[in-house]
Amino acid sequence: MTPSNDTGLATDQARRILADVGLRATRQRLAMIDILFGQPPAHVSAEGLYDEVRRRGAPGSLSRVYGSLKHFCASGLMRRVPIYGNTAWYELRGEDHHHFYVEDEDRLLDIPPDLIRLGDLPPPPPGYTFSGVDVLCRIRRDGTSVHRS
Repeated sequence: MTPSNDTGLATDQARRILADVGLRATRQRLAMIDILFGQPPAHVSAEGLYDEVRRRGAPGSLSRVYGSLKHFCASGLMRRVPIYGNTAWYELRGEDHHHFYVEDEDRLLDIPPDLIRLGDLPPPPPGYTFSGVDVLCRIRRDGTSVHRS
């Protein structure tokens, strides 16, 4: 097994991840899988992921990153976390959980699953079923806290 440049995820591991969900292993997708699976789980934007793919010298375009992310979500590898309008962050599939969106820093923080308890939900309209419930708490610094690095 040959590890990649930055993270140590082997190329054959990345190929296997894509093959397991029926996706073709392009150079850009292999770089994306290496970035996403070769480090601790994180929230990523399409633009940030594209910048990292380019930094690693993989070919492709931002529109192909968006397309691959759409396929990754449809295959169950990832989850899209909508913020507002068409703006979204992406994360690897895992245990369902909710998020804080830090508005003035444009980033997501996980909320531990046991901190939010949902009460009675209204029934969906006839012909529909729930596919999930996402809680997004928008926050910003209040000016009284000290920023620590």
